[in-house]
Amino acid sequence: MARIKQWEPENNEFWNSEGKGHAQRNLWISIPALFLAFAVWQIWSVTAVRLNDAGFNFTSSELFTLAALPGLVGATFRIFFTFMPGIFGGKNWTVISTASLLIPAIGIGIAVQNPDTSFTSMAILAALCGIGGGNFSSSMANISFFFPKRLKGSANGLNAGIGNLGVSAVQFLTPIVITTGIFAGVFGTSQLMPDGKEVWIQNAAFIWVVPIIIVTIAAFFGMDNLPGAKQSFKEQSIIFKNKHTWIMSWIYTMCFGSFIGYAAAFPLLIKSEFPEVNALQLAFLGPLVGASVRPLGGWIADKIGGAIVTFWDIIVMIGATFGVIYFLNANNFAGFLTMFIILFFTTGIANGSTFRMIPF
Repeated sequence: MARIKQWEPENNEFWNSEGKGHAQRNLWISIPALFLAFAVWQIWSVTAVRLNDAGFNFTSSELFTLAALPGLVGATFRIFFTFMPGIFGGKNWTVISTASLLIPAIGIGIAVQNPDTSFTSMAILAALCGIGGGNFSSSMANISFFFPKRLKGSANGLNAGIGNLGVSAVQFLTPIVITTGIFAGVFGTSQLMPDGKEVWIQNAAFIWVVPIIIVTIAAFFGMDNLPGAKQSFKEQSIIFKNKHTWIMSWIYTMCFGSFIGYAAAFPLLIKSEFPEVNALQLAFLGPLVGASVRPLGGWIADKIGGAIVTFWDIIVMIGATFGVIYFLNANNFAGFLTMFIILFFTTGIANGSTFRMIPF
């Protein structure tokens, strides 16, 4: 693909004649790359639920740690990955970061087949899933360079909104693929559950390998490094001197941090507190709601203001949190599920509205 020598998205003539095509192509490759990043990031949210049934002997604390580690590491990676498109180039970093998802995907698929795999090994693999979380910030930073200011919100909304669906996708597909020997005899044998059913837990990770390879190739041949988009870390680090950076970081922790944290813990929490309920059949609902309403949050914020929407949304979020605690103590699953769905709804709305508070 020919190298782009100039990039002027604010120039309408350039945008209509050349820029729009390049930008759209990069966006539609970035979206599946981010979708896969979110899927790999949250593999442990559903894999951990089945480990002890497959012969492992981890404590509840260890299982929740495995589910939480990708979030912790991913959040840390996001700080650094934000700067990577500016240092290496958007295309180059998308290829590298997407290909890197193969490491945890293949590693988990191998490790879960052996009940003697140590907790330390599992924890390392869980931490490596944090690469998927880091990819979110680099993906958003990269795509924002391609579009004029009037379209940045829509482009980032599509990239983030569809990308976030990777969380619900992994939680929806895992219960299906682990009960089907689609890779039987090729990538390992089945595990026997206490009820006598056969499952292939490794499929939860292996199903993402081929899509990762395909999207990596698509990024290599289809994406672009923009001229003038590269900046050193020193040039970009000026943001740390802006007080609004820190204020927005706290607000976004409440919004997106809650979304990804709840998504990771939701299946395990259902299983530990309501063992009579099939956690894997319901866990995907929360992330699906949260990801789906994210564009709605941005749209409402456009109408009445991001700060107002975020403020009242967080008030509802706090109320729903107390609702979860109440119904959890009452051992009322219907109430617990309802409050959690409201929680996911509010995180999605706030994820969209907070982006409207950040000037591009």
